[in-house]
Amino acid sequence: VQLQASGGGLVQAGGSLRLSCAASGRTFSNYATGWFRQAPGKEREFVAAVNWSGDSTYADSGKGRFTISRDNAKNTVYLQMNSLKPEDTAVYYCAATGRPYTGTTSRTNQYYYWGQGTLVTVSS
Repeated sequence: VQLQASGGGLVQAGGSLRLSCAASGRTFSNYATGWFRQAPGKEREFVAAVNWSGDSTYADSGKGRFTISRDNAKNTVYLQMNSLKPEDTAVYYCAATGRPYTGTTSRTNQYYYWGQGTLVTVSS
């Protein structure tokens, strides 16, 4: 099972990026998926999560600016990030739970599969 994250890059403050996470090896339609990020010198933190039916939850830092979505047919999860700030600079990781999950969760230990990360750099 592999999660392949992409879409990171360098963007100016106020700009937008859309991250994608493509899953291969199994179908994740019944699993919760999420995005986390880790800035230099900081712990990994929750960004957003979405379940199979589209219910989502967000960290306060991204509410109103970030939108998580998924396309079950494509086994892909997206994170649309708008109004980016320098403090959003981090490596962003996608993740999926290790079992079918009806809700959403922000807890790192509930996620079993992790992508390799994609770097987002926001310049001021």
